[in-house]
Amino acid sequence: MSSSSSASALVSLLLPCLLSLLLIRLSTVLDPDPDAAAPRVKAAPPLPLRFRHDGAFKILQVADMHFGNGAATRCRDVGPEDGGARCSDLNTTRFLRRVIEAERPDLIAFTGDNIFGASATDAAESLLKAIRPAIEFKVPWAAILGNHDQESTMTREELMTFMSLMDYSVSQVNPPGFLVHGFGNYHIGIHGPFGSELVNSSLLNLYFLDSGDREVVNGVKTYGWIKESQLAWLRATSLERQKNVHAPALAFFHIPIPEVRGLWYTGFKGQYQEGVACSSVNSGVLATLVSMGDVRAVFLGHDHLNDFCGNLSGIWFCYGGGFGYHAYGRPHWPRRARVIYTELKRGSRSWMEVESIQTWKLLDDDKLSKIDQQVLWSRSTDDSHQNVVLSRPGV
Repeated sequence: MSSSSSASALVSLLLPCLLSLLLIRLSTVLDPDPDAAAPRVKAAPPLPLRFRHDGAFKILQVADMHFGNGAATRCRDVGPEDGGARCSDLNTTRFLRRVIEAERPDLIAFTGDNIFGASATDAAESLLKAIRPAIEFKVPWAAILGNHDQESTMTREELMTFMSLMDYSVSQVNPPGFLVHGFGNYHIGIHGPFGSELVNSSLLNLYFLDSGDREVVNGVKTYGWIKESQLAWLRATSLERQKNVHAPALAFFHIPIPEVRGLWYTGFKGQYQEGVACSSVNSGVLATLVSMGDVRAVFLGHDHLNDFCGNLSGIWFCYGGGFGYHAYGRPHWPRRARVIYTELKRGSRSWMEVESIQTWKLLDDDKLSKIDQQVLWSRSTDDSHQNVVLSRPGV
């Protein structure tokens, strides 16, 4: 047999085999395994976020959920009225559903220690369970990290990346174009309502910052702090935001700054029941916020037994109060959430700039009691020291 005949015979034998392999491959592409997981697109809220048609925007602050594994994770520091030994992470879930139903917030701000790493077997599963009520109600939400989130199975970068990809999340890992310390430094602008003259303008700016977890300074352990690279980004972002509209701003981070300790002596509204656990390093956060000129209030977590607001150099610093049932607390002192309510000024033809910023707290009691309502800022007076009664120890 000639060599050409042998080659032809070999091709004739191999061709059916090659065609069969190609058909098998095409069948897997065109008719994939029905049991295989289908690709899924994140459910995103309409962006940009906007004031409602009635000129209001409501933020629910949820501080220190300390979520673990769900029903298997017991509560801490609770009385019989909270279920006693039967109390679990599910109490935290019920409370979150309850306040969402009652307040119908336009945004939920989870301000760190969303999960308690030491009690969370799988960080991703714990986060999905903790945030689930926000997703079920299709409420946009933003999150930052505390000092316990990363103590489970994910790093801080992985946690922020994961949360940024969850349904209805507007969280971001870090701002594009900036090299900043930490993970979870970002800005959200709240635009004017549809139909208003300021529909394309941000009328309220929200700054989220990563205050870190723990660090060692001169051989001594301390809590984290906001670094200069973060403050540089904050100053630049504020300056850019104020070029066209001088809109008020709010800031959110977990660990308080050292100056908050001094409010014990100068007055506050709410409960100051434990020492302020902050860093030994003062990185100049307050001076930066004052110099920017747009931040009217800062919202904190970390110290669960503090739920007060106090004024520092014209800026209000407000604790959220402990929200989660697996977090430390105090028996018979209800878990609580903070609401931040912003209203626009009504012009002759449409909604205009922000007129006022108020806040109050909700207790997880029988009545979902509303307490400590106060005005943080009003454009009509443009005076950060609003007329509220401030407490002083022993007064």
